[in-house]
Amino acid sequence: MLMNNNAIRNEIKSYIAASGWSLVDIVSKMNESRPEGEKTTPQNISNKLTRGTIKYSEVKEIADIIGFTITWETR
Repeated sequence: MLMNNNAIRNEIKSYIAASGWSLVDIVSKMNESRPEGEKTTPQNISNKLTRGTIKYSEVKEIADIIGFTITWETR
């Protein structure tokens, strides 16, 4: 079952909110380890979530920052 963009955005945002982090703080943490030309903004990440164009690597990075591990389980 494929999730639509809204469901994906809402799921990621709910994990962020439940962890007590803000998107601004997460992006700040993401930018700490990025070279100058690869830094991002909260608006950029928010737009990617809305459009459904966020990279899996970025989702994994967000999960790591907020203390989550993404796992794949057989149904």
